[in-house]
Amino acid sequence: MKKIAVFAGSFDPFTLGHLDVVKRASALFDTLWIVVAQNANKKNLFDCVTRAKMAKKAVAGLKNVKVAVHEGLTVDFMKSVGADFLVRGIRGACDLDFEQSVAWNNKTLCSSAETVLLLSASEHLAVSSSVVRELLLCGESLAAKKKTLAKFVPSNILNELLTEFGKI
Repeated sequence: MKKIAVFAGSFDPFTLGHLDVVKRASALFDTLWIVVAQNANKKNLFDCVTRAKMAKKAVAGLKNVKVAVHEGLTVDFMKSVGADFLVRGIRGACDLDFEQSVAWNNKTLCSSAETVLLLSASEHLAVSSSVVRELLLCGESLAAKKKTLAKFVPSNILNELLTEFGKI
């Protein structure tokens, strides 16, 4: 039986922290779906299609990783692709408290849903989409932004990220 997992999030935008979790999770599962979700409680900088496009480019070398956009409950997407595992990255205690609550709710909605928590690599503890958005919005020159963002975003999507941001 194939082990299929889902790594869902807003990925607004996709970061080196996300990529690290994807690489490690893809080694654990036969198929890993990155699900770019539309969260009604978040005001996203980029639309779902743009976020999915960047995520797909960031993970292009990982053969067993697929990217999809989904509106609605993650457990519904899991059911639609036959996934039993939900992968989540943890940077610290606050993430753990939040993810524990989400895992319990997902288990209530879908009894087969098992949440797998992967601890963030130490070099990515401070990496978050929120930080990247803040850096994009700061008044630095494009060259300065590019140099700073290279520490937070996969190199193969950095130019596209800046181009897409320029359209906003």
